[in-house]
Amino acid sequence: MEAAGPAAGMEAAAGMEAAAAAAAAAAAAAAAAAAASEAEAEAEAAAAVAAEALRLLRIEPSAAGGPSAGRADGAEEPCSRNALRKRRRWQRVLAARRGKRRQERQRRRARRAPADGIGPGPALGSGRVPAALATERLLEARAAGPRLCVDLGVGGSMTEKESGRLASQIRRLYGANRRAARPFWLCLTGFAAGTPIYEQCFRMNDGFAGYLMDTTPQSYLDLFPLDAIVYLTPDSENVLEDIDPDKVYVLGGLVDESIHKQLTLRRAREQSLQTARLPIREYMVKAPNARNYHSETLAINQVFDVLSTYYNTRSWPAALRAGVSSGKGYVLPDTVEQVETAQCTTAAQENALFCGEELQRQEAPA
Repeated sequence: MEAAGPAAGMEAAAGMEAAAAAAAAAAAAAAAAAAASEAEAEAEAAAAVAAEALRLLRIEPSAAGGPSAGRADGAEEPCSRNALRKRRRWQRVLAARRGKRRQERQRRRARRAPADGIGPGPALGSGRVPAALATERLLEARAAGPRLCVDLGVGGSMTEKESGRLASQIRRLYGANRRAARPFWLCLTGFAAGTPIYEQCFRMNDGFAGYLMDTTPQSYLDLFPLDAIVYLTPDSENVLEDIDPDKVYVLGGLVDESIHKQLTLRRAREQSLQTARLPIREYMVKAPNARNYHSETLAINQVFDVLSTYYNTRSWPAALRAGVSSGKGYVLPDTVEQVETAQCTTAAQENALFCGEELQRQEAPA
């Protein structure tokens, strides 16, 4: 009986160890099962996210609002009259942009024309000019060259927005003059401190204080002889036939929208000045356009482009092509046929588009 006691204790201890081992194994198995379940859940979540992303990427044409929306065979759905009207208007806008680009190319070619009219020649008013060369040319023009004066005393009634636009035009005018092979000497008169145009010129034009030109609050009447002044106004009855280096050509400092009828002409007559206008009517014709709009009033930088190109080429057609934009409604006679052809082509395209869409509307099932 005494020998049986220790043996029974040993067996009990062994049983307890086996039970503990079994419990540990069960716990490990449960932990592994939990980890597997968590991993499986994560995998399912990732798969769901990927499936949702793929579903979002598969956007149907009808949801995108494409031209074939609502039709399984890819054919265009008949449009409403409002949509047709908008599409035809967009076609006209595109045609106008193409015509404007064509005019701009012609203007650039006119600026690149040589002074003698033969051969390619150097570019006029385009490209970069070395600073030393530009300075030398401007100083030569100051010593012996035609003078172009911008009369800023006439623009007292302009708004702040118009003054800002005029300051931008002065910057373009100066830049074109600086690049010109034969520049003018520029002068801003009536340029008084505290005026809107004074503030706008310094605010909008970097380095304005270093521009090689004269600026003065005085009037051009106090600076130049009366018989040397030619006031350029689109209302004048006199045609500018040539540019005289001994003359001073005055431009009214106004943006083209604020030039009221007879304003600059009346001002010149009150001061007993000679007046002249650009020969737009003599060398250009009215181009047909939808608005029937034709204007000889140009911005000051456009007037300068005409004067500068003529002074370098001695060709009024080339000068007018360089300065008069197509938006003014005037073109040279050799471009009238091109304008009419472009308009006829646009009209034919719109008519074909409208007929095709009407035919599709009639053939579409109810």
